[in-house]
This record gives sequence, structure tokens and C-alpha cells, in this order.
Amino acid sequence: MTPGRRSSTFTRLLRHGFTDPSAAERLLDGPELAPVRNDPVLLAALGATADPDLALHGLVRLVEAQPTPTDHRELLDTLIAAKPLRDRLLGVLGASTALTDHLARHPADWQALVTYEPHDLHPGLAEFERGLAEAADPVSLRVAYRRCLLSIAARDVCGTTDVAQTAAELADLASATLRTALAMAQADAPEDAAACRLAVIAMGKCGGHELNYVSDVDVIFVAEATESATEAKALTAATRLASHLMRICSETTVEGSIWPVDANLRPEGRNGPLVRTLSSHLAYYQRWAKTWEFQALLKARPVAGDATLGRAYVDALEPLVWQAAERENFVPDVQKMRRRVIDNIPASEIDRELKLGPGGLRDVEFAVQLLQLVHGRTDQSLRSGTTLDALQALAAGGYVGREDAARLDEAYRFLRAMEHRIQLYRLRRTHLVPVAEEDQRRLGRSLGLRTDPVAELNREWKRHTGVVRRLHEKLFYRPLLDAVAQLAPGEARLSAVAARERLVALGYADPAAALRHLEALASGVTRKAAIQRTLLPVLLGWFADSADPDAGLLNFRKVSDALGKTPWYLRLLRDEGAAAENLARVLSAGRLAPDLLMRAPEAVALLGDGDGTGMPGAGLTPRERTPLEQEILAAVGRAENAEQGVTAARGVRRRELFRTAAADIVGSYGTETRPAEADQGALVDRVGAAVSDLTAATLAGTLRAVVRDGWGDTLPTRFTMIGMGRFGGHELGYGSDADVLFVHEPQDGVPEHEASAAANKVVAEMRRLLQIPSADPPLLIDADLRPEGKSGPLVRTLKAYEAYYRRWSLVWESQALLRAEPVAGDEDLGRRFTELIDPHRYPRHGLAEDAVREIRRLKARMESERLPRGADPKLHTKLGPGGLSDVEWTVQLLQLRHGWELPGLRTTRTREALAAAREAGLLSAEDTEVLDEAWVLATRVRNAVMLVRGRAGDTFPTEPRELAAVGRYLGYGSGHAGDMLDAYRRTTRRARTTVEELFYGDGT
Repeated sequence: MTPGRRSSTFTRLLRHGFTDPSAAERLLDGPELAPVRNDPVLLAALGATADPDLALHGLVRLVEAQPTPTDHRELLDTLIAAKPLRDRLLGVLGASTALTDHLARHPADWQALVTYEPHDLHPGLAEFERGLAEAADPVSLRVAYRRCLLSIAARDVCGTTDVAQTAAELADLASATLRTALAMAQADAPEDAAACRLAVIAMGKCGGHELNYVSDVDVIFVAEATESATEAKALTAATRLASHLMRICSETTVEGSIWPVDANLRPEGRNGPLVRTLSSHLAYYQRWAKTWEFQALLKARPVAGDATLGRAYVDALEPLVWQAAERENFVPDVQKMRRRVIDNIPASEIDRELKLGPGGLRDVEFAVQLLQLVHGRTDQSLRSGTTLDALQALAAGGYVGREDAARLDEAYRFLRAMEHRIQLYRLRRTHLVPVAEEDQRRLGRSLGLRTDPVAELNREWKRHTGVVRRLHEKLFYRPLLDAVAQLAPGEARLSAVAARERLVALGYADPAAALRHLEALASGVTRKAAIQRTLLPVLLGWFADSADPDAGLLNFRKVSDALGKTPWYLRLLRDEGAAAENLARVLSAGRLAPDLLMRAPEAVALLGDGDGTGMPGAGLTPRERTPLEQEILAAVGRAENAEQGVTAARGVRRRELFRTAAADIVGSYGTETRPAEADQGALVDRVGAAVSDLTAATLAGTLRAVVRDGWGDTLPTRFTMIGMGRFGGHELGYGSDADVLFVHEPQDGVPEHEASAAANKVVAEMRRLLQIPSADPPLLIDADLRPEGKSGPLVRTLKAYEAYYRRWSLVWESQALLRAEPVAGDEDLGRRFTELIDPHRYPRHGLAEDAVREIRRLKARMESERLPRGADPKLHTKLGPGGLSDVEWTVQLLQLRHGWELPGLRTTRTREALAAAREAGLLSAEDTEVLDEAWVLATRVRNAVMLVRGRAGDTFPTEPRELAAVGRYLGYGSGHAGDMLDAYRRTTRRARTTVEELFYGDGT
């Protein structure tokens, strides 16, 4: 061969898409292809395949495998002379190494691609049955199956059939295979065959007439006795036949296996009998079946065995399928299944997961099935098991927008074509897009992307998954807007009845009111209405994901009415991706956050990237104490009097309470881009720190306002406030009062009675101003932990405190002082108060035994006397067993006994003290974890109750929607309130056992 010719051939091979032209030259110059190496049609045909190198290599293998020179010559002559065969054969060889292997083992099977009569172009079940008819055993069945598969693949890669037709042919081939396998099983056991009538019901993709190249074939078996057998004998015989059928298809032989037959969709799954009678199936579905089982029955189709029995099965169960949407929690159950599927995908695979990942095939299938179940009750045109047919019917009936349906159809077809080509390569069950460039190149070329296959493939793949992600939720809600706003005059629209049906199915308790809200929000030609029409389909989905969709929609209408003419509001929701979802979560999670927002709707800006102050900020990130206090003091400084100053401080407090509540809700619910916060303790700590800092800053501002209004710049006495209880521990909840002590010290030269009068006046005025009825929530100051309680003076001097604690202090007061921390006022006075109380709260050498007994006695009395009448003790977060009080008293007893010698225990924070006790060896790691988990959970429940009900509470609500909302906040899906209560009881029961040992026993 001359160098010039070599160079010319090399170049032509590159131009025809070969990636290894040197190897291709060697194969073309080999003896196998000598008769055709110079024929121009061969190179062109190879270049048209998905992988020319692979096709050429496969062709050489096939030629080598021909048993005689005559066969060799016949193959090559037909290849060159018959373009249809050339395209089909080389197309398969360039797309599938598995089918190439089959042809190498069975070299005559290429002739299955030669004769293509009209019925061969689109064969059905009868043609495939004829193709399998000569199979006499499982091995020959596999050979015949792959011969049929070869013809399906050839039509597919050449474009003779589209993706839907290919999937239908694969389902028909599977049906024919099941029939042949059943016939083999019956021939091997004629007595069993005589004893029963057995029907095979295809489920899943086989039942839906949309099978993949490689997939489990899902089936359900139903049987009845013949006249010659009892029911028990018939079921035993049918079970043997069904098991044998499954083995024939599934077992590995010298020719491999066909596919697994999966019967796990049957009643009770793997735990249930493999075969049941029709009446047994019916009884199960009437009494025990879950929502997903009715969803699965959408695709049920009799495919093998007794046709009359198979039809009877479908006829009996079909009415139950179309009643499924009336079940309680129907839509949440379906959506939860979808979320569970996504949650089970390994993180390393989710971006390559074609079927189950976000924007994948399953999103389309779930959306279509959900709409079928909702509307198929009254519209029989929707009752198709095939996804694309059902989607077309939904569009024709106005249940889905035509444009949306067309875009989903296109995306689904592209993604299924990708799935087919990926599986065809090695005939392996996979839904992962390959990573290797050569694999992506072959995949892209097989889909007709020839210019830059890898880049084009990834671009088209991402485009189509993006379309699915945007549309699959919108499918439910867009037609609702069309129904009320009459947006597309030429398009079929949902009837009022269908619209109400859909809203009820999606969890709306008052569909008529919901439709009124939608009409008010979406009607009209204004910019506001246009933007809201764009947002509402997505917002409605987020509302439906909450415990109270009706409240979410109503609150959104209120906010929109208040802010709809404000340009930045609509721009915020449209342009800042997180803002709309954050708003939806906040508006549907309970009463507190929406109430705070409605009093000043402009705070919705916090849900985006701003911080609500007009400056670039941190959105939902809680603000630090110092900048908060500076803002409040500045507002007080601008006010004309104390009342205006405190009003300004309370306004800041309301805004920051909303920020904290919104951040807590979003962190607890999670968003589409960020999962829910896994560390429950971190959520509790953030809320406690944020509300405590906010309360301290508000008190500091109120103190400044009162002093300035009454005395100018200088009060006659130094004055400070000491946070107590949860306030001192940085653990305030949304509904907590501010527990404080008031301490003062006369300025030099000021008589004590004058200083005391001034201090008392300051306290009285602060309490009055912080409780004046207004749009802002009141801040209640509670000073009951002061010496002598309610009987003692409200304000004392530092010296008076020193005298009292030295002479009269009781052990419970020393315990209360463990949480004391200066929060506002004179810093030096606060520091000296702390130095004064340290010896009392951390007594040298710890507590005497009589003091320990007194604390235990007080705790026992509190448990018996203070629990509200009628409350379930096991669900009371504060006083119930294993609740807040149990954990805190256990920790505080450790602090009283060991704080003098262990600096780490000298903290006002419960969780910090727990960690320090573990570090010091006072608690085991296990006990620490048990106590911490219970304390965090009880605190979360209290926060949830306040967020949901808008008022504080120490026990779970009894109203079902409120209870569900608490569960949603704690991470429990719809219908799982019972699981939440069980988990709470379990957690607190473990904590109580630990408390019994550590607090009442000798553990401390």
C-alpha cells in the first residue's frame, strides 16, 4: 500500500467519524473484508452509525463467525447490495456490543434483518409470539428473544420506529415471552395446569406498553380453581407455575437471562402470597391497600394465561383505582413517594440519574399519574396506562395546558431515547448517563447529534430536564389559573367541578374560597396580575406541601393586596429565586410569622437578599446584638418622646422576630435547593440567641427612651437589668416573657430614697410602654424571680441584694441565679452584681446533702402541683417526664455541686453546661446525648406551637391541622402526626430514665 493511498484512507476515515483510523485501516485491509474494502457505500454506511469504530469491529467479528465461505460471501454481498439491511445491521453493530456478541454466537441471525414485509416494520404481539414459537426450553427461548430484540433495535436505531413505538414493541415482546414461558411451565407440569386458571397481569412499564430495553418486568398473578380442584390445591398449583415462569425468564443460562420477573407489587409485597384468587385481591385492595398501590394499578394489563380471568381482575379493581383520589392524604402520599425516591439516590449519582433525578422521567410519570387519578374518576378518556397517551388526553381535556403538554412530551421522548440508547449498548439495566467522553460521543451520535456530539448531548439533556423541573409541578396548578382567569380563549379549560376536585385532592379544605383568591390574584391585564400568574403555579405547589394550604393562599392574597402596587415587591418575587419559595413556606407554616408580616408587609424584603433596612444585608441571617442595639438606640434618639422611641424599638423587634421566625421555618422545611437543617440543636440555638439578643436590645432602647424623657442624660442612680431563666441562658422562645432582676446604685451624693424612687419609676414606665396595645407584639417583663418573689421590692440596690443573699437566700434562689446574666444598663454595675452572686451559685465545696435533698423535694413538688389539670404529662414539654424541667434541673444540680471547681460549668446556657459536664467526666457521652436530644426536641416543640398557633403553649395542639403543622415543622410528612408523638414520648422516656438516675439517684 502506497503512503499516498494510506494518507487518503486515513483522512477519509477521520471524516467519516472514526476515532481510531489506524485500527480501522487494519481491519479494512484484513482478509475478512477484502471483497468489499474498496466499495464506497460501506464506508459511508459505517460513518452513519453511532460508533463507526465499534460497527466496523462488530462487522469483522460477524464475518469471521460465518461457518462457511458461502455464508461469508452471502453476508457481504447482501450487505453491499441491500441498503435497508446495511443500515440496520451496521446501525445495531455500532450501538450495541451485547447484540454484536449475540450475532457472533449466532451468526445466521443477521438474516432476521433482511426481509421486511409491511408487517415486519411494526410487528405486534402475534408476530413476536411466532418469533418465539420454536423455543423448546429456556436456552432456546433466550436465543429467540434476542433475535426478536435484534429486529426491534434495528428499527429503533434506523429511525423506522420512534421511541414510543419502540417501547410498545418491547412491551409486546415481553408479553409474548411471558406467554411462552407460561406455556413451558404448564407443559412441564400438566397436573398443575389442569388444576387452576392462572392469569398474568403486567404492571409498571410493561403494563403501560412503554417498556425499556432492560428492565424488570413487573407482574401480579391471579388464579382460580378449575372444577376438578379445590381452591387450596389450585393456589398451590398456580404458585408452582408462577414460580417456574419466573425462573424460566430470570435464571442465568449459557445464553444469559432475559430479565427478572418482579412480583413485588402484589398485595403485601414480598411478605404476601405469590398468587391469590380474585376475591382475595379485591378484599386486600378494599381494606388495606396504600395510595401508591392504586397508583401502580393504573398500568395493570392482562398479558398472559387465562384471558377471561385477567380481564375480570382489571374490571374488578378498576373502580377502586379511580376512587383513590378521595383517600385522605392522597396527594401528600404521592408526593412523598416521589421525594423518597429522590432521597434514596446516592449523592454522587443524582446529577447523572436520568430516570429518578430531579427533572427526570419519573417526574413526568408521577405528575401525569397524579392528574389521571384526580380527574380520571369523571373522565374516562384519561384512563390510559401509557404516559404519553395519558399526557395527550390530559391536554385535550383541558387538564393540562397544550403548550406545557407539548414541551413535556418532547422532553419525555428525548429522555426515554437517551435511556434506550444507554441500555442498548450493553443490554444492562441502568439509568445513569455515562461519564466517559467516548460513551457520551456514541450516545450523542445515536441521537442524531453529529456536529459536536458530547457538547450537544449535554446541552440538550440539561435543557430537557430543566423543562421537566419547571413544568412538572406547574402541571397541577396552571389549569386552575386558566379556569378562573380565562387566559387562553381557544383552549379547553377545567370546569368549576374539576377545579374544585383538583384543589381538594391537593389538600385545600375550602376549594371555593381558594378559587376566589386565585381569581382575585390572577385576573386582569395589569403587570401585577401577569407576574402573579407566572408565580402562582409554583407557589400553589409549595402551599400544598404545607399543613395548611388554604392559609398560605389567603395570606399571599393579603400580602399581595398590601404590596402589589409596590414595584420592588413583584420584582423581588420574580427575580430573586429563593424569595418566592421562602414566602410560600412562611405564609403556610402557621399564624405567628404571617401575623408579624401583615403588620408591616414591607418586611417581605427580608426573604430575598436584603435585610430590610435599605442596605445590602444578610436576608434571613439573624443580626448580631451590637448592630441591633445601635439601630434601636439611633431610632430612640430621633424620637420626640419616650412613647415614640419605644414604638420605634418595638417596630424593630417585630421585624427581627419575623426574620428569626422566617429563617427558622425555612431552615426546618428546607427548600428545593437547600435541604432542611439536619442539626436540630443548631436551629434551637439560633432562635434562642436571636430572640434573646433582640429582647436585650429592645430593653436597652426602652431604658434609654425612659431615662432621656424623664431625666435627660443622667439618671440619679446607676441602673442595670439582669436576665434570668431562659433570657439569661440565651434560650428565649418566640412566646417567652423577659425574666429579669432590676439592680440600682445611687449616684454619688444622691439620697437612697430619691435613687430608689427614680429606679422604680423607670421600671414602671418601661413595663407600661412595652405593653401599650399596638400593631407590635408586647414584651412582658417578669421580675418574679427577685428576692422574696412578688412580695419583695421590685428594685433593690446592689448592697440590698448582697445583704439578702448573705442572710436569707434559699437554695432555690441560688439555683435561679445559675441563669443570671447582665443584659442591659450599666455594664460595671452588672459586672459587680455577677461577682456578688458567684459564691452563691457556685458554692465553695459544692452543696451540702440537706441542700441536695431540698432541691429534689422542690422538684418533686413542682411535678405534682404545677402540671395543668387535664394535660397529658407525657406530652407536656416543660413539666412532663423527660421535658425541659427534668433536663435543666439535672444540669443545674451538677452546676451547684461542681461549678466551684470546674470553670466550664459556669455558664448560663443549658447545652453548654451539658457539654462541659461530659468533658469533665460527670456525664457519659450517652447520657449527655439523651438529655441534649430531649431538651432540643422539647424546645423545638414549644417554638413550633408558638409559630403555628400564634400563642405560647407547653403541649402539642389537639386541632388536627395545627398538630400536622407542628409535625411538618419537625420534619414529619402529612399523616404522620402519630409518628411524631410516638417519637416525642420515646425520646423523653429515655431522658426521664437518665434523670431518675442522675438527679434522684446517686448519679450526680
